[in-house]
Amino acid sequence: MKVLTIGSMNIDHVYSLDHIVQPGETLTTGGMNVFLGGKGINQSMALAKAGAEVYHSGMIGEDGKMFLDACAEYGVNADFIRTIDEKTGHTIIQVDKNAQNCILLYGGANQCLTEEFVDEVLSHFEKGDILLLQNEVNLLPYIIDKAYERGMQIALNPSPFDDKLNACDLTKISIFLLNEIEGGQITGEAKPDAILDKLEELYPEARIVLTLGSDGSMYAHKGERFEQPIFKVQAVDTTAAGDTFTGYFLAGLIDGMPVPEILRMSAKASSIAVTRPGAVQSIPYRKEVDEALKG
Repeated sequence: MKVLTIGSMNIDHVYSLDHIVQPGETLTTGGMNVFLGGKGINQSMALAKAGAEVYHSGMIGEDGKMFLDACAEYGVNADFIRTIDEKTGHTIIQVDKNAQNCILLYGGANQCLTEEFVDEVLSHFEKGDILLLQNEVNLLPYIIDKAYERGMQIALNPSPFDDKLNACDLTKISIFLLNEIEGGQITGEAKPDAILDKLEELYPEARIVLTLGSDGSMYAHKGERFEQPIFKVQAVDTTAAGDTFTGYFLAGLIDGMPVPEILRMSAKASSIAVTRPGAVQSIPYRKEVDEALKG
């Protein structure tokens, strides 16, 4: 079983601050670093580091060639990444002294997918393969419809949540991976159990993974539920926590692991990632996670 991610690639400019900048305020930063990021490539890297066979597809500009080098380094197939005449997507990320962050996103090349490009990429995959999507590229409704026609399992991380998702047929999603805020935006509910109840009502065939920050995570599928607490650590940068969890969860499914074990592995991987700065670079390899779980 192969995994295809059609997703974003962003050059992250990360600024360390005492606190998140307020309207009208000017702050001197404690430091600035440039990292490779974007929810799409982060999740592809997490899948690869967790041991899955993953292909990444998307658009970059001439200023994004470092993503091809990173794919080669970390084991992500980059055959479906195209370079176009547009700036690579980028972000400005503020990280405060408590490791909380806020993110300003410029889509750039991520918003330049064409239907012809999507059709060509999907033609290399077949029924049962997994397509992983987020909401940082254009043509999401078209991609979902065409992948569904091919019989692919569609996993969606509906982030960032916005009106574009209203045009998507979410009944075609096989796996939802979302946080408490996104779950509330889809369902109108506030409490985790109520969010899961509503999601199961709306999408009865889908697996649902709900991450709850410091309260851990929950899983629901056809009446079956599991909960997983976090592994407490001193966080440095939470930017890639959710993407790490997503990649490891899907890798565990592919390996046929029991769901409680998958949740535990994903939580441990995320706990390691948040102790390191950056996105792609912070994601641990499977061997490190497995050894940490034995400790």
